Amino acid sequence: MSNMKKICFDRILPRNLRRPVRFERMATGNKTRAINPIGTQWTNGSALKVRFIGGTAEQHAVVKRFAPQWTEFANLRFEFDGAADAPIRIAFADDGAWSYIGTDARSIPANQSTMNFGWLDEAVVLHEFGHAIGLAHEHQNPAGGIQWNQAAVIRDLSGPPNYWDEATIRHNVLEKYRHDQIRGTGFDPKSIMLYSFPKEWTTDGFHSDENANLSATDKAFVASERMYPNRGTNPVTVEVPVSTIQAIKASIGKAGEEDLFRFAVRTTGRYTVDTDGETDLIMKLYGPDSTTHLLAEDDDSGNGNNPQITVDLSPGQYYVQIRHYNRATGTGQYGIRVYR
Repeated sequence: MSNMKKICFDRILPRNLRRPVRFERMATGNKTRAINPIGTQWTNGSALKVRFIGGTAEQHAVVKRFAPQWTEFANLRFEFDGAADAPIRIAFADDGAWSYIGTDARSIPANQSTMNFGWLDEAVVLHEFGHAIGLAHEHQNPAGGIQWNQAAVIRDLSGPPNYWDEATIRHNVLEKYRHDQIRGTGFDPKSIMLYSFPKEWTTDGFHSDENANLSATDKAFVASERMYPNRGTNPVTVEVPVSTIQAIKASIGKAGEEDLFRFAVRTTGRYTVDTDGETDLIMKLYGPDSTTHLLAEDDDSGNGNNPQITVDLSPGQYYVQIRHYNRATGTGQYGIRVYR
């Protein structure tokens, strides 16, 4: 089966190895969507730097040609500048096609790749960059309902050219995400994030042809409020003064909302960012002068359920992202301040 040579597999951080779970059936009338594992998307409006590790000029050109299709819809930019601190680092080894999902790439040492192309065409570039911006495999969508012939899948993927063990097969093909682990509920058979697999792999004859282009759902989902809306605009940020007493009042007005603040550091020193109020929050600090370089993250180090981050900072612009710990239903008011 030649199509088995073109199966991408996930690179999963050790802490996430048990994240996908078996299918749980749930009736839904929601609109069809792609799926995004919660906690893996970048700050909206980010410029994602990309560095090649090896490869030829021709290979680089193929990636540069096709990857930006995502940015025609998602409010992101790819900068192929070879920066040492690039969060997306691409190799071209004979190691299959794979990518870490979204911000998981930040946990990988800077001298290691976060994406690999064992073969190269438009479809695989779009697929792997879909992972890089935070999308998971569509066949692991819990609303998909694919009836796998597990014995056939395990038999075929255990042999050439994959030689996967059963745990790898189950993780990459047979297991599903829980509904509370993802954004999105519907199944899109035309998604660029869906595997191509034969009817022999299912018990009801369902099969998937190779999808070589972004589907209408792929485009709509990454441009939606759930992912990267307002393409071509900078993320809306609120300036927070560095003050020992003044707090900026804010609120999580709807479930899943993420607020973004900025503050300027003019002299090197130790700074504290914290929140107040009854709302249970999680905080991320980025910078300097970057909305993708994560410096620190905190949940409950402040008063009550408030986060607090204290860190030494050099001059530059810094960004603070605030969200409710409960992305599904959490809302509430809070205050944020920065002081030294």
